[in-house]
Amino acid sequence: MNLRNRFVVFFVLLVAMVAVAGCKKKPAPPPPVTAPPVVIPAPTAQITATPTVISAGDQVQLSWSTTDATSISIDGIGDVPSTGVKTVTPTESTTYHLVARGQSGSADASARVTVNPPPAVVVPPPSMTAEEEFKANVQDIFFDYDTFAIRSDAQATLSKDASYLVSHPNVKFVIGGYCDERGSNEYNLALGQNRAEAAKNALVTAGVAAGRIRVISYGKEKPFCSESNEACWQQNRRGGFAMDH
Repeated sequence: MNLRNRFVVFFVLLVAMVAVAGCKKKPAPPPPVTAPPVVIPAPTAQITATPTVISAGDQVQLSWSTTDATSISIDGIGDVPSTGVKTVTPTESTTYHLVARGQSGSADASARVTVNPPPAVVVPPPSMTAEEEFKANVQDIFFDYDTFAIRSDAQATLSKDASYLVSHPNVKFVIGGYCDERGSNEYNLALGQNRAEAAKNALVTAGVAAGRIRVISYGKEKPFCSESNEACWQQNRRGGFAMDH
């Protein structure tokens, strides 16, 4: 084969190789890179009160902090910054409720403050005189008709009288014997004396010193009631007590 023919053959082979190479598929381009979505965290909220228990008129320090919030408020206070400190003076027990709102939701927190009421103002009772105190604690006793025997109800009264008198050893007193209007003056004076002595003896037995007691009979001369009936007569049959000045 001459040189010309060889060149032709080589040229044909070259064209064929180029044609074959041009028929191959081009590789697919890589997929585009997609950026990950932006995740906005949900808000957080904290609030504390110091101290949590106070007396009326005392102050409390509120401290709070939030994250990822665009709007923050506290009930009773209003809008506040994302973090802060505030002094308050609650007049009653209060729950401070904080709400933080953001693009991804909301969060809340609370702090409770207990306010103890002021102590009650104790108004001292008006002071009593020694005479008033004596009359409030030493009660008269009553007798049945025409007798100086101590009744059961009178025994109970004398027991209370003795408790006060023993605890007040410097108090001296008089026991008066009284009668109703029936009977003579002489008889009732004697009966009144016996009634006063009976009351004295009962108190001495209960521990009251005899030297503190003076007895006197009024008979029917100083009645407590002037009507002529049993209810009135009962009021006049008594052993009466008074301080001895």
